[in-house]
Amino acid sequence: MKAAFRFLLLLILVLISEVNGQRRKPAKPEKKPGQKPRRKPTPLPPPLLLLPEPVEPTELPPPLPPGPPSVFPDCPRECFCPPDFPTALYCDSRNLRKVPFIPPRIHYLYLQNNFIDNLSEESFKNATELRWVNLDNNRIKKLDRQVLEQMDSLAFLYMEKNQLTEVPSFLPPNLEQLRLSRNKISKIPSGAFNKLEHLILLDLHHNQLNERIFNKNTFRGLKNLLQLNLAHNSLRKLPPGLPSAIHQLFLDRNMIEDIPNDYFKEFSNLAFLRLNYNQISDKGLPRDSFNLTNLLVLQLAHNNLTNIPFINPKLEHLYLNDNSIERINGTQICPTSLVTFQDYSSDLENVPRLRYLRLDGNRLKPPIPLDLMMCFRLLQSVVF
Repeated sequence: MKAAFRFLLLLILVLISEVNGQRRKPAKPEKKPGQKPRRKPTPLPPPLLLLPEPVEPTELPPPLPPGPPSVFPDCPRECFCPPDFPTALYCDSRNLRKVPFIPPRIHYLYLQNNFIDNLSEESFKNATELRWVNLDNNRIKKLDRQVLEQMDSLAFLYMEKNQLTEVPSFLPPNLEQLRLSRNKISKIPSGAFNKLEHLILLDLHHNQLNERIFNKNTFRGLKNLLQLNLAHNSLRKLPPGLPSAIHQLFLDRNMIEDIPNDYFKEFSNLAFLRLNYNQISDKGLPRDSFNLTNLLVLQLAHNNLTNIPFINPKLEHLYLNDNSIERINGTQICPTSLVTFQDYSSDLENVPRLRYLRLDGNRLKPPIPLDLMMCFRLLQSVVF
């Protein structure tokens, strides 16, 4: 009996000590209604080391793409030689600063969108059969004579968006297209085009050319030139001595104020003339300036004209928007004699060919004059 009592007493003491131990632990705060539980703060990640991007590309070629090596053993590893096009070499957009060695079998060379600033004679030493070279969007400032003289067969040379300050001399004589837009060209060396009898396209837009650069011999030798682009320059006057065979002439976005008498008289093939965004006024525009036999499209938007110029019966598109034109006299501008509305003829062979006329952005008020519509009976669209 005494042993049982002692065991019971010992058990009670043990339970009391356990309860006292639990009371020493900190009590959890009571959660109030509507209170969000606190989240443990997230440890901050270690600071990132942001390395600056390289300003200049590396001279090392990019890694080869996955797959088997080129079937052509002479293919530069920084370029691509398509198996089904053995005469082409694609080195465009490769982060290049130098031109690789060009195999002699190559006719078509693509080097655009790189950082090339010089063409070495060594790179083109055996590339004597080149027909097409694209060097757009690089950093080339000059073309050496030794390089150009190796390209006798070259027909297409694209060098847009570089840093040229003058038209290259000693250009290959068989060139058919020369694109030099978006450079810093302010000089054309004497005789630069003299031997380019086969050139049909010359693009010099977006440069720094002015009227003092041109003389009557500047374009001498361009007997077959069909398209000339001199837009986005600083011309105040029309350049003299343009090739008479020209079909398309772009002179928009210059500062041209007037057109000399009979300036376009010798251009019997001129079909497309663009003079938008200049400073041409009625005073500087002789009446028959655009009375050209084969002229189909004439653009004179964004000038200072107050009247519609006289046009040839064969003209099909006329842009006169955004000038200062206040009125239209259809009888005066009609290139043929007006007939009365009652005698409207079904024979349309001899009526003016104008189909599109844009006159918005002027000081005109509707309606469209009736004599204008009577004259130009083939009009399909008039923006008024």
